[in-house]
Amino acid sequence: MTVLLVALGAAVGAPLRYLIDRAVQARHGSVFPWGTLTVNVTGSLVLGILIGGAAVGGIPDPLVALLGVGLCGALTTYSTFGYETIRLFEDGAHFPALVNAGLSVVAALGAAFVGVAIAEALWG
Repeated sequence: MTVLLVALGAAVGAPLRYLIDRAVQARHGSVFPWGTLTVNVTGSLVLGILIGGAAVGGIPDPLVALLGVGLCGALTTYSTFGYETIRLFEDGAHFPALVNAGLSVVAALGAAFVGVAIAEALWG
């Protein structure tokens, strides 16, 4: 049953990632990958809430499988982040590449910490 929940969440998360990425990127006229940054930070926040809630017994394991592993796993994308950062370097956009690498790591980790804090405030 857990595998089906993960698959269902992923079936929603992957197209959602694509749609959000395209919508965000269409609003910016720069080479900076704002869409990927958006989905990664958002997914990290949601996952932080889910994992934090599960740790204190506020969120059941099947919901973590569906939304955490499935949805967030497919919504976020480390491989695209890596590819886009390398592409920026190869295109000579060294500063945006460094900003993307640093900002992505700091913002996603920060969002996960905030998510856990939100969960602890709600269910702790």
